[in-house]
Amino acid sequence: MTVYLLPDEPVFPPVEEAEPDGLIAIGGDLSPERLLQAYARGIFPWFKEGNDIYWYSPDPRMVIFPEHFRISDSLKRIVRSGQFGVSFDTAFGEVIRGCAKAPRPGQDGTWISPDFIGAYTELHRLGFAHSVEVFLEGELAGGLYGISLGSAFFGESMYFRTKNASKVALHALVERCRQLGFLFIDCQVESPHMHHFGATTISRSEYLEKLDSALQAPSVRGDWTSIKF
Repeated sequence: MTVYLLPDEPVFPPVEEAEPDGLIAIGGDLSPERLLQAYARGIFPWFKEGNDIYWYSPDPRMVIFPEHFRISDSLKRIVRSGQFGVSFDTAFGEVIRGCAKAPRPGQDGTWISPDFIGAYTELHRLGFAHSVEVFLEGELAGGLYGISLGSAFFGESMYFRTKNASKVALHALVERCRQLGFLFIDCQVESPHMHHFGATTISRSEYLEKLDSALQAPSVRGDWTSIKF
């Protein structure tokens, strides 16, 4: 198979031509137009050696269907206790920088480069990128961020400074997606940790079918905290 070098225009080759590990293209930029095109086609960026942008569409794909989400009884008690405060889109910059600094087992460094942070901050300004913030005693204890298009949420990264904070953030995200009638939350690649929450793997072709259905809905842009139900 061939890995494509992207042109200046925000276009991508067919995902069916991806390498076995999901790599579909290299290069390009992180403009809002290219990023939104990528997510709408089932592709996401990752930084590699030399700060090149690598673009992936893995097969299979891990997703969470909100109706199948599950948490332990202990986490349910933590959520009900109210010890953590939760908000949306109030500290996007702090959350993405926290994710960039978080240590990852088996990873040396981070793919969340300054350019990456700048690009996703711009998507946040445009209303497509969202964050979930979790607070403990007024201090940011953890969170997550991702992209929303139609009725799909594309999770990018999460982190915690206090035990269970990222789990509370995930629970809050799933509840908000459930309220909004979202079809799925994209977890990108398979993770044993996410299996504990009911995440499952589906084939790329099935993922693209569900993505096509999700994109028929209007995107819920802007501050998700202010949404009224």
